[in-house]
Amino acid sequence: MVTNLPQHPASGNESDGYWMHYHDQDSEKLADAVLEYALERIRLDPPPLDGPKTLSQLQALVGNTITPEGLGGLKALEIFTEHLSHACISVDHPSFLSFVPGAPTESAVLFDLVLSASNIYAGSWLESSGAVYAENQALQWVASLANFPASSAGVFVSGGTAGNLSALIAARWRWRQMGKGAFDRVRPIIVSSSGAHSSVGLAANAMDADVVIVTADAQGRMSGANLREAIAKLEPQDRSRVCAIVATSGTTNLGVIDDLVAAGEQARELGTWFHVDGAYGAAALCAPSVRHLFVGIEMADSFIVDPHKWLFGPFDCCALIYRDPETARRAHTQRAEYLEVLQQQDLGDALANPSDMAHHLSRRARGLPFWFSVATHGTEAYEEAMEITLQVTREATQLIKKAPYLELLLEPELSIIIFKRNGWTPEQYQAWSDMMLNQGRAFVVPTTLNGETILRFCIINPRTTIEEVSEIINSLE
Repeated sequence: MVTNLPQHPASGNESDGYWMHYHDQDSEKLADAVLEYALERIRLDPPPLDGPKTLSQLQALVGNTITPEGLGGLKALEIFTEHLSHACISVDHPSFLSFVPGAPTESAVLFDLVLSASNIYAGSWLESSGAVYAENQALQWVASLANFPASSAGVFVSGGTAGNLSALIAARWRWRQMGKGAFDRVRPIIVSSSGAHSSVGLAANAMDADVVIVTADAQGRMSGANLREAIAKLEPQDRSRVCAIVATSGTTNLGVIDDLVAAGEQARELGTWFHVDGAYGAAALCAPSVRHLFVGIEMADSFIVDPHKWLFGPFDCCALIYRDPETARRAHTQRAEYLEVLQQQDLGDALANPSDMAHHLSRRARGLPFWFSVATHGTEAYEEAMEITLQVTREATQLIKKAPYLELLLEPELSIIIFKRNGWTPEQYQAWSDMMLNQGRAFVVPTTLNGETILRFCIINPRTTIEEVSEIINSLE
């Protein structure tokens, strides 16, 4: 039993277990060093592309960092800045064109430091009303882009996988409520396209649901004709099991948008939930030049978009929006003795605690860096940044068309370009990709289309220039 408070370590008593939570001269130095690194990293234009290292390489460079006595903050920071950070590919590099990159604004990154320092628990209005108020304003702006009603609401979750799962849990809850007990022990069916994100299938597995796959058309989208045919083939008892139709507004591999109007109409005809996965593509609702491609999203019961992708926020952040937030609240609210105080609180117009809107309970205010960036720069700046990336995409597409050694495979709708290098084998694609990464020039990994290895650009960073993309294209000759 400790009867006396330990002395500060500077006085000779090594009681770090007590003092590690208090500010002292060492923590002052560490804070200065951390802020210096953060500011230097933000100012890099561009940052180093870097790349992965093997386990044996990291063990040789870094060794064991978890010790009984501790390394000290400055030493641990040195290990990260000198070794560990360089074993991570910089997703904000202008020539990172693989997967879906990230390009957070400087203001969003800086405010992420503020958020971490504030250590806000953002699961309830009681504990974080100020943070939730700001997050909700950001969510309302996203909802307005899709012409959702002012009564819609949502929450920021960790990513598209969590967003799709939470939306589909709400869909299943409403389907069972509408069944008035008839579906309580029945497996639901989720209808989605063969081009849907893998998280839809993962959500179905977690929910013990069946999936009806609608074959994508030649352009990779779920067409109205194919959707109607897939539903028509269902037996009447299976048709009654459909709890949701999922459409994608910007598929991850091809960047195409499903027939949202047809999906919405089919959902209404069946009396079922309509969810739109816009994790990547729905951000382009900001851009007037492509906004018409999203007609039909306003019919959805829920949709998602990831600010950490094309809305220039840091990881991890997905906006999940519900047309009827009360359904989401009833589907997700957790019950426990210690949570009763939250359910009894008068929230007024706030309607729900953030923890009541998705499958989570604990959460950080992950929407605040995005809110801060939009509040700082304004929505017009977001529109301009979006149009910049779309223009670079269009110019890059023309360069690919003009290159005799390349073949464009699909006209881009948004900012994903798919094409192939004529005559190359999968091994040649991989060798070129590895060379570009090892030289620190670009990160472009191969993908496949109908079993054939191809290349794919995803351009969402406003700092990506057509000159940089041209250099990558020329390296394929």
